[in-house]
Amino acid sequence: MSPDLSVNICKIKMKNPLVLASGILGVTKASLKHVAGNGAGAVTIKSVSRERREGHNPPIILTEGEVMMNAVGYSNPGLAGAKKEFSGLDEIPVPVIASIIGEDAAQFGYMARNFLTGEFSAVEIPLSCPHTPGFGILGGHGTPEATRDITKAVKRHAKMPVIVKLSANVQAIGEVAKAAEKAGADAINVTNAIGPGMVIDVRAKRPVLGFGFGGLSGPPIRPVAVRCVYDVYESVRIPVIGTGGVTTGEAAAEMLMAGASAVGVGSGVYYRGIDVFKKISDELLGFMREEGYSGIKDMVGIVHD
Repeated sequence: MSPDLSVNICKIKMKNPLVLASGILGVTKASLKHVAGNGAGAVTIKSVSRERREGHNPPIILTEGEVMMNAVGYSNPGLAGAKKEFSGLDEIPVPVIASIIGEDAAQFGYMARNFLTGEFSAVEIPLSCPHTPGFGILGGHGTPEATRDITKAVKRHAKMPVIVKLSANVQAIGEVAKAAEKAGADAINVTNAIGPGMVIDVRAKRPVLGFGFGGLSGPPIRPVAVRCVYDVYESVRIPVIGTGGVTTGEAAAEMLMAGASAVGVGSGVYYRGIDVFKKISDELLGFMREEGYSGIKDMVGIVHD
């Protein structure tokens, strides 16, 4: 019998544990549908704010080998535009996760009340962006106190599971995860891009990215992300989604063994193409056959035993 790749996280049924990370291709309903058709188990939309945002000046992405940096700045069409774009989600054959942002708990609560519909399977609240003033780490959202207040504000209005996305930049990520859990979070996602970092064009004598600095992602951050998943799994009872540098089946297995119940894939789309989800699923299936695992649950948190 072939190993079972399906998972059930927060009562969300997925054919495999791979989730399209927010900010990667999730800008339109059509792009989400395209990703779903290429093997993703669930998809996350690009983060939406109350007002339209242009984002940072270009260049917004830098790639050097396996190193990727970005400073997008949460560009999005705002509440009104996003509500129009992300309607009729029943056309997408996998669960769709919303992503909302704000500068404080009140703004997060407003977005939860006015944007979320029953078409979404869950909502993610990223408290972890490393390069946008007023948001995430630069907005002071990485503390246990801010995490608690924002999570409560969203839970007050969300009629769906709430996933809190945390940053590896915080000193004690387990304590922040506990604050989210106590405030009602249904799952934790770790991690976002880390940093901020900077790359300088030594001939032009200026930073490469238009904003100056940005978040580091791609395979180099995977060991940090795995450690964060390990720490969060030790700290809370709710499910963990492991995100950061996963591009292969064995990398996905590593996240699962550290304690993730699902695995986010973002930069892997750049490194291996839009069908990276199918490639990782096939590789994960082959690994499970070789090692004698009958299902994903057999691997989750196994290194803690």
